[in-house]
Amino acid sequence: MHKIGITGGVGAGKSMVLSYLEQRYGAAVIRTDELARDLVLAGTELNVQLHRDFPEEVFLPDGNMDRAAMAHLIYTDPEERERLDALIHPAVKTEVMNIMEKLEDEGETEIFILEAALLIEEHYDQILDELWYIDADPEIRRERLRESRGYSDEKIDGIMKSQLSEEEFSKACDAVISNNRSKEETYQEIDEEIKRIRHHLVV
Repeated sequence: MHKIGITGGVGAGKSMVLSYLEQRYGAAVIRTDELARDLVLAGTELNVQLHRDFPEEVFLPDGNMDRAAMAHLIYTDPEERERLDALIHPAVKTEVMNIMEKLEDEGETEIFILEAALLIEEHYDQILDELWYIDADPEIRRERLRESRGYSDEKIDGIMKSQLSEEEFSKACDAVISNNRSKEETYQEIDEEIKRIRHHLVV
């Protein structure tokens, strides 16, 4: 099983790439943001820990996290953000490793894909075979975010400033997929990378 990590700036089109890899190649795709949501649900060990460390104002009556309230808290208090990250990120990585081990044991998955915003920062290169950077020009990304998510320019600026630069992404990743043009051209680049991987696996 070949393990690929996929990352890129907001609006780069990672979801489109993930969908293609799922549908065209039957890849097992894991998104860390979805994993994190499941890991903090009411009744989980991590949820109990969060209740110990954070004020009740960031939780709903049913015990689940009030995501909007937590987002406000961590964006206004860097120490609270660090505290949350110190709990969430290791738990997510442990779950990713458990999933990969299970898939390896089953032996039916050729390609495993992990999508994570902090793929580089959280050193996922240590447990994956390679990292891919999905690249798109800033103006194209801005237009996508305005159209698909209704984000304001101010919000887009804030998110982009908080993420790694194009140079940092490119330097840390093994492959760069350009998503500036048509879907077909992007798909062709993905096909070439998969062909490279399959050749390496056979050899």
